[in-house]
Amino acid sequence: MIPSDLTTVVLQSTPFGSAGAAEVFLLARVLFGGVLAFMGLNHFTNLDEMTGYAEFKGLPAPRLSVAFSGGLLVLGGLGLVVGAFQVLAAGALAVFLLVSAVTMHDFWSVDDPEEQQNEMTAFLKNAFGAGAALGFLALGGVAWPYALGIGAF
Repeated sequence: MIPSDLTTVVLQSTPFGSAGAAEVFLLARVLFGGVLAFMGLNHFTNLDEMTGYAEFKGLPAPRLSVAFSGGLLVLGGLGLVVGAFQVLAAGALAVFLLVSAVTMHDFWSVDDPEEQQNEMTAFLKNAFGAGAALGFLALGGVAWPYALGIGAF
């Protein structure tokens, strides 16, 4: 059994209670979400090129897939930056990044060493991005500092 004074301390603590934690978390949101939103914009500015790549990888409805993934990256990234619908944004980004790592960047099936390295780099980028998104998802139920604080959950 936990002593009552320890229970009070545990229940009152927040992940953003230490000095500067709120500002560091905001910076993390801006860097991570901002980069993903920018990457999503690239889906639209390079729609034809990315559609060709998606077609090469065998995605169904490649143009629609590129547009949908671009929208997901923009909305999910901005959701994290402003702290709106953060559970939905972080969860969608984590799933997208994991799925796209495996389907789009299958380095293990590439024969050309240079292309294999490019695909492995992209795979690892998506994998660690998914890890970061899962970290934001884990904090999705906590009130975020400097956030709009609106969401479905």
